[in-house]
Amino acid sequence: MKRWLPHPVLSALLAAVWLLLQQSMALPQLITAAVLALGLPRLLHGFLGEPVRPRAWGTALRLAATVLWDIVVANLAVARLVLSPGARPRPAWVRLPLRLKHPSGITLLATIVTTTPGTVSCLVDEQRGELVVHALDCPDPQALADEIRQRYEAPLREIFE
Repeated sequence: MKRWLPHPVLSALLAAVWLLLQQSMALPQLITAAVLALGLPRLLHGFLGEPVRPRAWGTALRLAATVLWDIVVANLAVARLVLSPGARPRPAWVRLPLRLKHPSGITLLATIVTTTPGTVSCLVDEQRGELVVHALDCPDPQALADEIRQRYEAPLREIFE
């Protein structure tokens, strides 16, 4: 099974994304999704490293829902900030000491922060064990660090460690 599906999570994601992009469950799309799901991870296995095997699927689904919700809310907040004539954003650099040690988890945390409007992860400082985040409007950097830690890092630690 490992030979056919060296990265089963990636294979499932590739198939799902293909079908979502095609907006069809027609036989040709199902075949294409299967070919992509089986072929790409096998072709790229040398570049992908060890497969990621999440430990807590329920936590992963809750995290996905949280991230999607936060993206919608952050979009509205950034739109309000940008479109308000009297808005005075307070940009800030926030250093988040990482408790998460798994490389894939750290990568996913940086991706989540960058995907959420109003924040960008600019640097993963491996020597200090920190994630450096730039926030568009951040009156309290410590509160933002605590929120990232609670909403994203804690579930990622449960999933990966």
